[in-house]
Amino acid sequence: MILNLLKKDIVLGDGGTIFEMERRGYVSAGPFTPEVSIEHPEALKQLQTDFARAGAQVLQALTYYAHEEKLKDIGKKGVLAEINSVAVRIANEVAKQYGCVVAGNLANTWVYDPADLSSRKETRRQFDQQIMYQLPHGVDFFIAETIEYLGEAKIALEAIKATGKPAMITLGFKYQDRTLDGVLLEEAFRELEEFGADIVGTNCFRDPKRMLPLAARVRQTVSCFVAAQPVAYRCSEERPYFQIQQFHGHIAFPLELDPFVLTRFEMADYALKAKQMGINYIGGCCGTAPHHLRAMAEALGRTVPNSKYSPRLELHTIIGDKHHRKERDERILCEQRYNPAVCHFLLKKSQKGQ
Repeated sequence: MILNLLKKDIVLGDGGTIFEMERRGYVSAGPFTPEVSIEHPEALKQLQTDFARAGAQVLQALTYYAHEEKLKDIGKKGVLAEINSVAVRIANEVAKQYGCVVAGNLANTWVYDPADLSSRKETRRQFDQQIMYQLPHGVDFFIAETIEYLGEAKIALEAIKATGKPAMITLGFKYQDRTLDGVLLEEAFRELEEFGADIVGTNCFRDPKRMLPLAARVRQTVSCFVAAQPVAYRCSEERPYFQIQQFHGHIAFPLELDPFVLTRFEMADYALKAKQMGINYIGGCCGTAPHHLRAMAEALGRTVPNSKYSPRLELHTIIGDKHHRKERDERILCEQRYNPAVCHFLLKKSQKGQ
């Protein structure tokens, strides 16, 4: 189904489920493991409903870090099968209601070591485990994401292809344009396409401004479908990935990223730019919330279920049109409606501060 959708039009992915679940209080920052699917399934179902109503056409099962290596850190290695299977079932419940496609999900294992040949076998075993638990519950395709080694990405791709399902492989790049095993971006994606990936692309770490140039290079390199899923946190040329942003002199990741959240308009602008450069699968990673997705969908010319609640600022009692303004305090009206060049109250403030 996913490949047919991509042949017809751009597919809008979902947002940063694990980070949004943490923000809502159901995932622990640090381990970032997805036991919420079995401890509070209603919370996960609500978020995926929010994504679907905001325009997401794909719902990824929340199985990021649902592998042995991470679950053993929190003493939940024994619920590996349950977390993976329940997460897919929840995604399917919502997908059936809103006509979405369900993606199984694999993530970097933290066991892969290019210098240790034995790690390849263990990496494949962990991918196969997750696939085995996810596949029977209704997966249209699999996404392997946030992988930084080409070697690990190939193992994930091989495991997915063994199921006969379409494979989407996305690599993450922090401060350079090479994988951690030293392969230049173009060569890495060329190899993944030749190895059988149906969709390739970039995800996580970078904001749209710093990811899109990489995505453009991917688009110029491969003939298969291309995906982009940036974080919704503002980065800079000096600090090109979101984990190293500083707030009040210290690293903001992961608990003080709020000041760096991109606006809905910035994410909508990203969606348009991605469309213009020929990106087929447009989504978001960490920090991308339902309001971002709705703005992205509407920027792409779509009306989604929650477009019913899109902004109608003309009805606001202060900044609305003349038929709806209720505020009578001239200073409040001036300060909320205009910039310093127009509002004399703000102009006085700026002059006073000089």
